[in-house]
Amino acid sequence: MSMNSIKSDALEPTRAELEPLGARERLLRRLPVFGLPILAVALAVLFSILLPQTFPTMLNVRSIVSDKAIIALLSLAAMIPMVSGKIDLTVGYGIVLWHILAISLQTMLGLPWPLAVLVVILLGAGVGLVNGVLVEVARIDSFIATLGTGTVLYAVALWHTGGRQVVAVLPQGFLALNGTMVFGLPITGFYVLALALVLWLVLEHLPIGRYLYAIGANPKAAALNGIPVQRFTMGAFVASGALTAVAGVLLASKLRIGQASVGLEYLLPALVGAFLGSTTIKPGRVNVWGTLVGVAILAVGIAGIQQFGGSFWVEPMFNGVTLLIAIGIAGYAQRRRGASARSFKKTGA
Repeated sequence: MSMNSIKSDALEPTRAELEPLGARERLLRRLPVFGLPILAVALAVLFSILLPQTFPTMLNVRSIVSDKAIIALLSLAAMIPMVSGKIDLTVGYGIVLWHILAISLQTMLGLPWPLAVLVVILLGAGVGLVNGVLVEVARIDSFIATLGTGTVLYAVALWHTGGRQVVAVLPQGFLALNGTMVFGLPITGFYVLALALVLWLVLEHLPIGRYLYAIGANPKAAALNGIPVQRFTMGAFVASGALTAVAGVLLASKLRIGQASVGLEYLLPALVGAFLGSTTIKPGRVNVWGTLVGVAILAVGIAGIQQFGGSFWVEPMFNGVTLLIAIGIAGYAQRRRGASARSFKKTGA
């Protein structure tokens, strides 16, 4: 029985597949690669035309970056295990506990804020290691394992706070982690870009990235080729856990209070961003820039709808529908690629 929750296979058309096609067919084959970036730009242009007084403004850009940077970080955190064919649900549950601890370690234990941040990140990495052990050693499906771990983290957050807010006067250095402006934009947007660049270099240009993609495509074949599947998969969960903790720290710096009712609403959009990202740039394979495009679609779409006066239920509805569309696009691309590959083999033969 396969323990893979997600299969990772790139579906972007190859040069050999495109050569015999006409111009129209080539455009259709490339549409999944660039369709979502074009859609993101088209949505931004549309809302700018319809809402010229509020949407195409620096204030709106700052608001979008501030609101969605943490979701982008969580999407990138969720993406890392997805590369190896696994899923990590603790990105949504963990941020609840981590943002609370980032504050309470300073207030209850009196830790300096840099030490409190370090402890939270180490704890996040530790939870990632537990997830890796459950999945790779105990052989529990990653969806079930991380759902269980995440629920425990959420319960610990409820127990720790007793259902009350954690409120305190926090050091200016800690608040500056999220509150600083760079070139007129929130610094969190630059965190996202820097992290995305690092992950892109690691996944696309270093052996570790090729190993993780190979594991995601076929773990048995990867093992037969000498790749230490267990070690790399566990490492992916550790990285995801640490990055989730970083997002929790930034959320604490932003909110300035800790409460167990905050955080779970990030789970669905984070997963939507990662899943949607697997349908573009490199369709059929989770990738860094595709994930950021996925988050951008959510950010622009929700911001525009809200400025039209959308109700409170619009955002979860938009996230859920977008996730279903992303899964549908991925499945369609998979079938089209399979049919094209079979046709190409017959033609080549």
